[in-house]
Amino acid sequence: MPEIPQWASQALSGVYDPCCREKGISVVEMGLVRSVEVTGEKARVELLLTSGWCPFAARVLTEVRDRIQEQPGIREAEVEVVWDEAWTVDRLSPRAARMLRFLPAPAQVPDREAYIREELR
Repeated sequence: MPEIPQWASQALSGVYDPCCREKGISVVEMGLVRSVEVTGEKARVELLLTSGWCPFAARVLTEVRDRIQEQPGIREAEVEVVWDEAWTVDRLSPRAARMLRFLPAPAQVPDREAYIREELR
């Protein structure tokens, strides 16, 4: 996974996928920001979506563009959705994964019933 410049991570830490806003999980923590490249005064941001059917994609793209464009030295920002790579839960930050509590696939749990009882405690 490409490194995201610190300034871009900070700028985007207040941008939320609407589905995770109430949990305070930013697009950075969701792993939706694939890359940020700057050439001169123009920034190019690549985003992944959790689903190609996301009804909020346009809003997220606009907010990402606006936040990047507000940064010193950036006059123009272009945001593009990347379709050649699928978003997976592996992209979540450790904090986001804990907050969303993704469970392993049933086949990965040796004693599924015991696991479920433990999770319900």
